[in-house]
Amino acid sequence: MRSIYTSDDSTGILAQRYNAFLERWPVHAERLHLSTRQGETFVMACGPENAPSLILLHGSAANSAMWGDDVALWARHFRVYTIDVIGEPGLSAPSRPALGSDDYALWLDDVLDALNVTSAAFVGASFGGWLALDYTIRRPTRVDSLALRCPGGIGRQKAGVLVASLFLLPFGAHGRRVMMKLALGPSSALTGATAQERSLGEYVLLIHKHFRPRREKLPVFEDSDLAALGVPVHVTLGGRDRLIDSHDTRRRLQQVAPRSLVTFIPEAGHLLRNQAQPVLDFLLPGGPTRAALR
Repeated sequence: MRSIYTSDDSTGILAQRYNAFLERWPVHAERLHLSTRQGETFVMACGPENAPSLILLHGSAANSAMWGDDVALWARHFRVYTIDVIGEPGLSAPSRPALGSDDYALWLDDVLDALNVTSAAFVGASFGGWLALDYTIRRPTRVDSLALRCPGGIGRQKAGVLVASLFLLPFGAHGRRVMMKLALGPSSALTGATAQERSLGEYVLLIHKHFRPRREKLPVFEDSDLAALGVPVHVTLGGRDRLIDSHDTRRRLQQVAPRSLVTFIPEAGHLLRNQAQPVLDFLLPGGPTRAALR
């Protein structure tokens, strides 16, 4: 099996930078290494132990560092578990089972069982949104609610950025920088206003230097599966997303999943900033966004 990293040194280089972000985690957290049928899975756990459970699933070519700006707010109300997805540049196993199979749901079963979590709310971004939806469809009794940012598997997946990467990546750091700005959109972390945001942006560039992202298209969910979702669903989309067709995503949800709530941000791209409070407003049973679904 081809390595998910570009060289023998890549794993250590990325892990060193990743651990630097984990050392600056904004709230006290436990670092957990869980055994699953796909290999070891790394989880950061924070928030009150007796609070409702919240599972965070990051996007492709990312890890739990992406939640650093959000987790402190959510951890006031939930026991938050940020999971490093297998096959991604985190601290979990490099396993990449077939998309569309039951393997990812079985893996998440193992993770939740190891955490003694019967059911939880899920937040997922991009590929993590696809994972959360896939799990909800396959394991509806284990998901309490879904808050998704630019999820895959609903609208058309665009190929433009992938094609552009074939031309840009040979140009080294400059090519990777241009590619990431194309992919993430006008609110890219590469143009972050704070030192923390810029540091994360540089880390994203480092990942794309040392990591081989998934190239296959995400399976598209059937209308019947989306219509049968029995939990509250909030989907946030960027109108200028270059990775997924956000207009098509909104249209499908409005047509086949009328119980879902869609927030459409016309000028945003694939990376959505400042969403911690809107997500919390949805996740809390008495929150103002959840009330709109009644």
